[in-house]
Amino acid sequence: MKSILFFLLVFSIVSCSNNNEKEDGAGGWQNLAKNAKTLGKERWQPMLSYVATLHKESTHPPVWPFELEWEEIGPGYVYGPAFGHWDIIHQVIDVMPYYPEHALKQLKNNVKNQEPWGLLPGSFWMPGAEWSSNDSATWSTSMQGHPPVWAFAVNDYVKRTGEDTVFRYFYTPLIRQIAWFENSRNAEGEGFYYNDILTKRWESGVDDGVRFDETDYGKWACIDATSHAYYLYKTAAVWADKLGMYDPLLEERRDELEKFIQTKLYAEDDGLFYDIWAIQDTSLRTLAFETIWPVVVGAATEKQANILIDEYLLDTNCFLTEHPIATVGKKDPKFELRMWRGPAWNSMTYWAARGCLNYGREDAARIILEKALDASAKQFKRTGTIWEFYHPLGGKPEQLMRKPNTDKNTPCHDYLGHNPLIAMARMYEMLTQ
Repeated sequence: MKSILFFLLVFSIVSCSNNNEKEDGAGGWQNLAKNAKTLGKERWQPMLSYVATLHKESTHPPVWPFELEWEEIGPGYVYGPAFGHWDIIHQVIDVMPYYPEHALKQLKNNVKNQEPWGLLPGSFWMPGAEWSSNDSATWSTSMQGHPPVWAFAVNDYVKRTGEDTVFRYFYTPLIRQIAWFENSRNAEGEGFYYNDILTKRWESGVDDGVRFDETDYGKWACIDATSHAYYLYKTAAVWADKLGMYDPLLEERRDELEKFIQTKLYAEDDGLFYDIWAIQDTSLRTLAFETIWPVVVGAATEKQANILIDEYLLDTNCFLTEHPIATVGKKDPKFELRMWRGPAWNSMTYWAARGCLNYGREDAARIILEKALDASAKQFKRTGTIWEFYHPLGGKPEQLMRKPNTDKNTPCHDYLGHNPLIAMARMYEMLTQ
């Protein structure tokens, strides 16, 4: 069942509400700063206080194309001020418990410029950025979306505030994005793909990912894109019911994708999830961190999740490196100290821990979070900044490669977009109480 006709019906009866977020201003930033000083281990707290300050300093007054204050992904980003991609969602999740009003504004900014056919733009290059034009914001309106993890953050907002009326605001963007996946990222046979495999534009958010090194070009099911689309359907089914618009087609498609992930994108012999081409050709299999997404979105079975957690996430020769998680397993021949091909990104560590919690594995989440926060705090004490990504073996971030053969070959500093460190510390504290 791949028909999208029902989207048009749902579409026609849903409208966005007006902005209703409460204004909190300085009080919200003070609340964030106050709580950051108290989370987790004492040696983490200077770093967390710095992150709280960086959130405030990275927030700017409304400017086209945003009607609300907007937060850039970090003043140390080498390409200049930018908004969007999945970076902003990690920032939203980071401030959510202590400044939900600001978090909601960023979520609304995120969907504000969705195209009518459902594309959510990936990155907004704001005035002063390297790729902005004529001192005006620039973004792609056709070629490149981004991982739709924003739906997690909306659910988190409702859980935090109880304001489930926001479901009505975000339901139309959610359905539109599902329609975009079905119309523009529908894989051959079943599942969904990101344009990484066709254009190398890294829509998945993973620049130069190892999964695509030896593949041919084709519209083939990617484990991350399929998992993300599954979560959109899973979320839409819940929101529709909350809004009094229950639609069994949403649940039917959710269940189809869940079965496909569990049976066609899972290798019993390895105990791992893969893209469809790596299922079919074992020589193309890699220990890429994207294997965790079915666990994060809740599409894996209990057995599948526990095998992945015990045999891979907690394996010190795979993902549980000195600074977890390695974005490519340490024992994989493709592991290297280069952007997205081995280094640790705290955002991915966060998702891994969150996935563990989906399956009651508090033990694994604690281990992963503690190691990552310890390692991040060590580098903060040494350098006084937070880094775009970290040395998985405990070395210096400056020793890592970012974009070889360019003048941007060192991880960015003062980078919020992949450092939900306050959220990670709060999660750890809740698990150790």
